[in-house]
Parts: sequence; C-alpha cells; structure tokens
Amino acid sequence: MTTPAQQPASHWIAEFILLAALWGASFLFMRLGASEFGPLPLVGLRVALAAAFLWPIMVRQGHSAALRRHWRPILLAGVLNSAIPFALFAWAVLHIATGVTSILNATVPLFGALVAWMWLGDRISALRWTGLALGFAGVALLAWRAPAGTGFKTGQAHWALAACLLASAFYGLSASFARRYLAGIPPLATATGSQLGAALALAVPTVWFWPAQLPGLRAWGAIAAIAVLCTGIAYILYFRLIESAGPSRALAVTFIAPVFAVLYGTVFLGERVTPWMAGCALVIVCGTLLSTGLVRTLGRAKAA
Repeated sequence: MTTPAQQPASHWIAEFILLAALWGASFLFMRLGASEFGPLPLVGLRVALAAAFLWPIMVRQGHSAALRRHWRPILLAGVLNSAIPFALFAWAVLHIATGVTSILNATVPLFGALVAWMWLGDRISALRWTGLALGFAGVALLAWRAPAGTGFKTGQAHWALAACLLASAFYGLSASFARRYLAGIPPLATATGSQLGAALALAVPTVWFWPAQLPGLRAWGAIAAIAVLCTGIAYILYFRLIESAGPSRALAVTFIAPVFAVLYGTVFLGERVTPWMAGCALVIVCGTLLSTGLVRTLGRAKAA
C-alpha cells in the first residue's frame, strides 16, 4: 500500500506550485508591512491573524480535539517554523532586496536535508552530497558579489544575509521536527496550533515594539494578505505536502518561490535583477534539486 510520503508527484504538484506562489508573495508583503510596523509587530500580527483565520475552520472540520491532544509539540512547532524565521526574514527585507532574500530562502531544502540526515538518519547519496555542496556554493557566490550591487541597501547587508540563512536553518529543523513529532496529526490542526504558538511567543515583543505612529492602509492591507494568504492558507498546504510528499520535497517548494518573489519585486517594488543574481539562483536551485532527490522524482513522474 502507498504511504502518504510515497504518493506520486501528480497528487501534490498543483499544491506545490500554489504554495510557491503564495510564499513568494510573502517577501513583498513583508517589505510593505515591516517598513511601517517594524519587524516584530508585523510578525506578531501575521501569526495572530493567521491563527484567528484558521481557528473556526479547524473547529468546523472537527480537528480541535487533535490540537488538544498534541498541543505541546504543535505550539513548539510554531516557534520553530514561524515565530523565529518570520522575524528574521521580516528584519532582513528592510536591508536587502526581496529578490535576494527569497533566493537565500531557497537554501531551506539544503538545511532540511542536513538536519534529516543528522537527526532522522536519512541517507544522503553521493549525488545528494554534491547537490548540498553546489547549493551552498551558490550562496557563497551570492554573498561575495551581492554587496557590490545586487540589491543590498544598507550597512546591515551581511547581517541580513546571515539572518536569512539562520531563518532557513530553522525551517529545515522544523520540517524534521514535524516529521518526528507531528506525523498523523491533521494538517489543519497543525497549521492552526503552530500559528497560535507563534502568536503566544511574540505577544510581548509585538506590544513592546508597537509603532508610535499608526501605520497606513497599505501596511494594514499587507498584514491581512500575508496573514490569510501567505500564512493561514499556505501553512495548510505546507503541512499537507509534508504528509503527502515528505519533508524534503515539501521544503523544495522554496526553490520555486524565488521565481515568484523576484517577479513581484520587479513589478511592484522596481527591484533590479542582475545576471549575477540569476546565475547564483540557478546554482542554488540546481543544488536543491540534487540534494532533495527531486530530479529523480520528476524523472519518474515524466516517465510515468
């Protein structure tokens, strides 16, 4: 019998692409919201509104009992997978272009593969090790040349780059955490509870760093969009993908998200895409494809 993690790509590829489009848009909305709210209030509102959006849906679907039974690991997952990385990325987009930030976010599957190898004992073949090395080489190349004109805007550029990589590492950690402790829990219960856990963790920082001047309608609109579309709906899709495609392939959504993020940044923020950025992104994407085994998955799907 086919287990959830062994379902063919045809069963989950549409949700995979939709999630990439939603998460790609999150960088645009983070920039628009954080510029007026600040990073921590932005993220606090994001997860609180996402939890409020998801809660009645979860109750109506009858999954509240699952949240009550497994509330400890679910709330902790929210801290690892939302509170910490969201805050790091929200700060980073104030200092580097959203396109660069999204390219760095594409390292999530690389960290995910390493964590799954160290923690869960997942086997990494020589081809996947090659992919890991290639992906991180792409990051190093981007960091080497990016300050010279590929979107870095302030003296905090390298700290912003480090924040993006740390956030990506937390995403990779949380995927294996979900596989280890959240397997079998309905995705809606996991998505709702994780956002609640993140909201609780960020409640005090949100109040403490609340802006003195009330933000405008554009910033509030960005908050609503990132909460409902890029967090609430997106995390339902994300946890569904972990169940149906496995954590490594679910994390691979981040190599498509930069395509959408760069497009949004170019159209709505006037950001410039340089050949060096595009080349580094291609190197990272190729490394991700190899390191996650997605090349073989797509090959089998095409052959079928």
